[in-house]
Amino acid sequence: MNPQLTGAASTEPGTASSAAPPAIERVHEAITRIAANVEQVLVGKPDVVRIALVTLLSEGHLLVEDVPGVGKTSLAKALARSIDCSVSRVQFTPDLLPSDITGVSVYNRQAESFEFRPGPVFANVVVGDEINRASPKTQSALLECMEEHQVTVDGDTYELGSPFMVIATQNPAEMEGTYALPEAQRDRFTARVSIGYPDPAAELAMVDEHSGHDPLAELSPVTDTAEVHELLRAVRDVHVSTELRRYAIELVTATRGLPELRLGASPRSTLQLVRAARAQAALAGRDFVTPDDLQSVAVPVLAHRLVLSGEARAARRSGADLVQQLLNRIPVPHGDTDGERA
Repeated sequence: MNPQLTGAASTEPGTASSAAPPAIERVHEAITRIAANVEQVLVGKPDVVRIALVTLLSEGHLLVEDVPGVGKTSLAKALARSIDCSVSRVQFTPDLLPSDITGVSVYNRQAESFEFRPGPVFANVVVGDEINRASPKTQSALLECMEEHQVTVDGDTYELGSPFMVIATQNPAEMEGTYALPEAQRDRFTARVSIGYPDPAAELAMVDEHSGHDPLAELSPVTDTAEVHELLRAVRDVHVSTELRRYAIELVTATRGLPELRLGASPRSTLQLVRAARAQAALAGRDFVTPDDLQSVAVPVLAHRLVLSGEARAARRSGADLVQQLLNRIPVPHGDTDGERA
């Protein structure tokens, strides 16, 4: 088993995969292919790739936040190109309009009626580059798309395809020309990752391998939409015990009582935390979730949803610090977390 995929929830090599159902084995094999493909572009960041794949398998959306030049857009485009499905890219700018994303009704003089022209959101994977450079009004155009997988224009509703995933990049909020994402927008992203600078060895490998060619241009799909549908169905069947469901609820509920926060995590985040834990278990080759699975995805899933108080920001606390504090404080269930299926 590839330890880069299993992360904090890893098991002994070979043990989980040998006992896993065939559907879970297919998930692990397919995700290993996708990860290897993405890592041709994003060198030396296996944990970032793991969270991106967890987000894909949990049918969610990914927010990639970091300073310019560390590979945010490369990660988004590499993941999109690894799947043989429809992909669109939106470059967010201050003058971008909501209709530039969702589409617009145009009057057809010959037919003497309005016809809908779909926008770039009508794709299986939508790459939103520098999402926080657009105005809040334009950012909000994605709210209905991300939550309900549909678009409403002039009173008519249009369904989006499946699978549907938004991979958005953004620069830190303190940089020039950025608008902070609204709380409702951040809450619709299943997970947030920060890539960070590569270590010297990874940066040297990147210079050696990428200076003479563009690895994205040579990237080919390693899976397709039909297989992704099969993977998603397998992940939905991963078992979560009653004890672990209660643990997830206790963890999310605890964020709402922290004095360092003006706003804790929402009930939507509880659902997405459990879905992400299922995906993490599938990556580890298991058809049941363990406490390690849930803990390994808690920070990426919860931290970006928390709104810190002024005092906490002044003390340079972060959402990730507070989630980790709760993980250390709340007792981990030690009962039969992989017992009888419900």
